[in-house]
Amino acid sequence: MQLNYMAHKKMARANQGFSLIELLIVVAIILIIAAIAIPNMLRTKQSANEAAAVSNMRSISTAEATYTASFGNINGYAPKLTVLGPAATCDQTHACIIDNVLGCAVEPCSRDGYNFFLTSDSAAAPFTDYAITATPQQWGGSGSKNFCAAEDGVLRYEVGGSASKGAAIPHDTCISFANYNAI
Repeated sequence: MQLNYMAHKKMARANQGFSLIELLIVVAIILIIAAIAIPNMLRTKQSANEAAAVSNMRSISTAEATYTASFGNINGYAPKLTVLGPAATCDQTHACIIDNVLGCAVEPCSRDGYNFFLTSDSAAAPFTDYAITATPQQWGGSGSKNFCAAEDGVLRYEVGGSASKGAAIPHDTCISFANYNAI
């Protein structure tokens, strides 16, 4: 009978499950792992957005070179992203060189956590210069760098940037090494 009592007691203890302390320890370990992993994941996402913004700016710079090769004798460079974007017919007002996301009808054109702007200091055609601006949609969330590029093809980032831009950066500001460093 003693053996039967001991087997029953051992079996009852096996069916009890986890204690509250054991569950709290597991939850604490999961929270510690999350506290380490989440900031790294956010930094990785920001880095990916910034790399995508640089890639998109290179695409726009290449589109500007194509546009000026095709329509430069009439218009020079494209003064707005919509001019590089698609339309029913492709001509100097809608060159169909970039997709409808980057060549949207109303700036800023948004892609991969960044807003894109295109401007020219020239008042009318032929546009002799341009400046592309890429700025995070949410500073510190989708990115933490403002970028610009001009007709020289050099991509730059803002020195000491601390906020997103609400409009295109003027050409002369973009090419100033006091404000923007080359990537």
